[in-house]
Amino acid sequence: MIAVFFVHGFLFASWTAHIPQLKQHLDLSDGRLGLALLGAPIGSVLAMVVAARLLPIVGSRRMVRVALVGYCIAGPFIGLAGSLAAFFVTFLLWGFFQGTLDVSMNTQAITVERCSRRVLMPGFHGSWSTGALVGALIGAVAVGLGVSLSEQLLVLAAPCLVVVGWLTTRMIPDRRPGDSGALAGGPSGRGGALQGAVIVLGGIAFADMLCEGAAADWAAVYFRNSLHTVPLVAGLGYTVYALAMVVVRLSGNRLVTRYTAHRLLPLLAAVASLGFTVGLVIGRPVGALVGFALLGAGLGCVVPVILSAAGAVTNVDTGKAVATVAGCGWAGYVVGPVLIGGIASSTSLHTALFLIPVLTGIVAVASGTVKVLRYRVTG
Repeated sequence: MIAVFFVHGFLFASWTAHIPQLKQHLDLSDGRLGLALLGAPIGSVLAMVVAARLLPIVGSRRMVRVALVGYCIAGPFIGLAGSLAAFFVTFLLWGFFQGTLDVSMNTQAITVERCSRRVLMPGFHGSWSTGALVGALIGAVAVGLGVSLSEQLLVLAAPCLVVVGWLTTRMIPDRRPGDSGALAGGPSGRGGALQGAVIVLGGIAFADMLCEGAAADWAAVYFRNSLHTVPLVAGLGYTVYALAMVVVRLSGNRLVTRYTAHRLLPLLAAVASLGFTVGLVIGRPVGALVGFALLGAGLGCVVPVILSAAGAVTNVDTGKAVATVAGCGWAGYVVGPVLIGGIASSTSLHTALFLIPVLTGIVAVASGTVKVLRYRVTG
């Protein structure tokens, strides 16, 4: 599972360095580029709907294999697009396989976590973040060497497909509704309790991913245009955010085991709210860098923990619960950059970014009060 999570983040992040070249190749304005880049998130949201229906029937083992093949094959076609419409369609297709792999691998990860009777999800997501950092670095080097996007993704996807595809043959069957879970006090899925639990977890995922999407798309713009930093410093905003998230996720298995989710998540989210707010109020590059780092640390464990909690709901198929919560998260990721941009256009980007600590504050309150996160691992 570590290899699957790594490859998922590795391949997707490796293409981001090619965005300026893609914009120039297709002769896109900033607005048309923003529209084109919505393809993958929209495809991922569509994948959640399909995966929710197919996972209970097909199972996560088979879904991971199919999605991995599609993910690796569809990627190189992005660089071959010669128009905005062609790019949007190929990017949406790539995003569809990306989203399908996302849901199926998280479902399999929950199965592994239940069988091992240990907290593992933060570590799996830490592997994803590590893969994303490595992929981003390789993509930057490839751009510097003049390697095209299609060539890069083809070269990277081939060994990933062979090695990780072989490793997926060792995956285990999913937990079915009514099976004994590994979390003491896991929420019941009977009657309306299931809908309430999934809605709450989906709401937390939506707020969290909205912040993540906003940070990813607006960090460099904020440092460059609002704080007037040099391009190198502007690029550090999202870098420190991502590094802090990696550190917390790689430590997350021990943290969640020791403190439990309903205590850890509110504390980390509160740190994110306070730190990011102070960074915005100070309005200096150093303060903003610290604020983005604390934001990454505060959000690092949210998604893996709530997906694990969704899988702990008894008497409901794990794939359906994970797909629903993940779909809400991806919807937030799509909405976030657009919402921040809309607020910034009528006020300023500095003002618009205050929406982030408001949402992390909501995550802190919600994750500390909902019963669905009040569980402890048994082992």
